[in-house]
Amino acid sequence: MSMPRDLFTDDHEALRESVRSFLAREIAPHHEAWEQDGIVSREAWRAAGRQGLLGYFVDEAHGGGGVDDYRYGVVIAEELSRGGFSGPAFPLHNDIIGPYLHRLATQEQRDRWLPGFCSGEIITAIAMTEPGAGSDLQGIRTTAVDKGDHYVLNGQKTFISNGILADLVIVVARTDPEAGARGISLLVTERGMVGFERGRNLEKVGLKAQDTAELFFDNVQVPKVNLLGDVGNGFVHLMENLVQERLGIAVAAAAACERILELALSYSRERQAFGRSIGSFQHNRFMLAEMATETRIARVFVDRCVRAHLDGHLDAAEASMAKYWTTELQKRIVDQAVQLHGGYGYMLEYPIAKAYVDSRVQTIYGGTTEVMKEIIGRSLDV
Repeated sequence: MSMPRDLFTDDHEALRESVRSFLAREIAPHHEAWEQDGIVSREAWRAAGRQGLLGYFVDEAHGGGGVDDYRYGVVIAEELSRGGFSGPAFPLHNDIIGPYLHRLATQEQRDRWLPGFCSGEIITAIAMTEPGAGSDLQGIRTTAVDKGDHYVLNGQKTFISNGILADLVIVVARTDPEAGARGISLLVTERGMVGFERGRNLEKVGLKAQDTAELFFDNVQVPKVNLLGDVGNGFVHLMENLVQERLGIAVAAAAACERILELALSYSRERQAFGRSIGSFQHNRFMLAEMATETRIARVFVDRCVRAHLDGHLDAAEASMAKYWTTELQKRIVDQAVQLHGGYGYMLEYPIAKAYVDSRVQTIYGGTTEVMKEIIGRSLDV
């Protein structure tokens, strides 16, 4: 029942085979241990750098692949999702944080940060969310006071993916408390800066192998050369990049739906009840039919959105549609797949159980479903 996709070239498919080989060799043997540890090893990041999976869009002079084509990021994200490898946050590094450095960094910043970004020696994070400000980015309270040649940064961030591992963190801060959205700037903090402390590695429901932390900034002196983009223009920079971030979540969700469907079909064919496969019962067969249909719809729409993004036509409303619909679908069909598995679906040794707990956050991070609907609703001119 697989459907041909015209989104990729032979080069993309060659990368897909390379990624699958890499994941089987470098990620699969260790992922269970990382789940127990709550963090991925730094060696895995360096291995990804050696394989050319980090910074595919960065120019070759800085150690990247020299190909500014988002489809390469899509391939990497899809293969991680299809393998159930939720620990290595390579898509976060490449496709969420990467665009900020790629588009906004000065030449001096590019020379300083991009080689390590591509080699896996520098792991990155972005710190937006605060204890009192999540999807409402205008509610942030972290401040950065101009002191001439540096800013003094104070505040707290939470739920920061890569928060423990990160060597370089893009921090969203208020540089002008009186200017509203026009008073927000992006500052890059680096490991070892005095006053920059990490809190605990947060214990989550799912995504156990991915480190997620609280970050604290106590009079951190951030040099002016670490200002990313224009002072006071941080909110605009965030909005420009959130389209790709939300599309990326939809890309992972669509691939996850396909994997969940495969797991459900496989189990439904093999598991016997009352002398027949459970998939042969009409209720289950109809449920699988619905799952297959909706998963196909998700695939077609997400591929269309990727194409629109490549052409520069994907807007915030459509990216929000993709993020909202695919993640809600993922949440719904993984619940149905667990039900099909019965008691085994509740056992974490079965992949479907891990898919269940890993899926729940999808409708929350990157902007909640409710915020996505608000963005869509505002675009309808009602």
